[in-house]
Amino acid sequence: MTKRDYYEVLGVSRDAGADEIKKAYRKMALKYHPDKNPGNKEAEEKFKEAAEAYDVLSNPDKKSRYDQFGHAGMNGGAGGFSGGGFSMEDIFSQFGDIFGGHFGGFGGFGGFGGSSRGGRRVNRGSDIRIRVKLDLKEIAHGAEKKVKINKQVACKNCSGKGAKSEADIKTCETCKGAGQVTRVTQTFLGTMQTASTCPTCNGEGKVIAKPCSSCNGSGLVKEVEEISFKIPPGVAQGMQLTVQGKGNAAKRGGVNGDLLVVIEEEEHPDLQRDGNDIIYSLFISVPDAILGTDAEIPSIDGKLRIKVEPGTQSGKILRLRGKGLPDVNGYGSGDLLVYTQVWTPKKIDKQEREMIEKLKNSSSFKPNPDKEERNFFERMKKIFS
Repeated sequence: MTKRDYYEVLGVSRDAGADEIKKAYRKMALKYHPDKNPGNKEAEEKFKEAAEAYDVLSNPDKKSRYDQFGHAGMNGGAGGFSGGGFSMEDIFSQFGDIFGGHFGGFGGFGGFGGSSRGGRRVNRGSDIRIRVKLDLKEIAHGAEKKVKINKQVACKNCSGKGAKSEADIKTCETCKGAGQVTRVTQTFLGTMQTASTCPTCNGEGKVIAKPCSSCNGSGLVKEVEEISFKIPPGVAQGMQLTVQGKGNAAKRGGVNGDLLVVIEEEEHPDLQRDGNDIIYSLFISVPDAILGTDAEIPSIDGKLRIKVEPGTQSGKILRLRGKGLPDVNGYGSGDLLVYTQVWTPKKIDKQEREMIEKLKNSSSFKPNPDKEERNFFERMKKIFS
């Protein structure tokens, strides 16, 4: 199923500011909140869709990538990268930030996921950022990579709970498991009720009586993990892709962080990248420029033979359509542009000089460029348009 444009989902323009985006999201979330639409799967999907759109458009880094690359900049195609797809738990945490941490005060819906959830905080592991180098062939066809990362994982001794046993996990006495404490104060405006994170359990609603000896109650240990992921074709230098859930584990359960993969391009010895086009400089001799020749040139997938026509001028560009890089959003491929340069010898011997002297005054060797050749800038515009 094709994803809708995030701006369309929230009903805002592409130049909308942060406040407008937040206001639009709040309106959508109130309209499609599960408590307001019990059993309505369509409303639930719209609720998730709006949350995913806000998650991207409210984050300057994600928004910049989305504006530049569209959905491909978020998920990278079939490789398992994802800028969305988070669970309802993630949305609950996000929504609390939008509505001041206590959604019950807006519309009386009692909070995401039902009242049993209360105000408990969902732990989230930290993200891990790595850099991956790709050559042009890997960029052209996509690549599967394996990396070993020293990261925080759930403790095997306690299964990530942080306690010796389930019996050692107690309900927090301060907040009675709610994860929040509520204070009521009297002001000249009347009774004011505020909620804040429980200082005893840090919003988890639980406390550990006897910590696990392996992880000291955190539920986490350091371990080297090998992670495999696919990189889609057409990525570019500096693009960041997300492997969801492959970052550090969260303390005592919760949501894992993400693995952020930053793309680095390896320099090719002969080819240069210009967007989705590939450029190669072909040097030809004066005789070959005059008489024409066949030339072997490098490309992304190996050697190619091209024909250089007689009378080729220095600076002429030969375009091999579709031989460049694929567009990251799937909109076709660029071209291989062969920039021909006529090589002028810097040193010649006596016999060669005599031969050239004879040709010097020939009418065939007098410069006589046509109109297109004279207008260099217009010619370049046509070539690259």
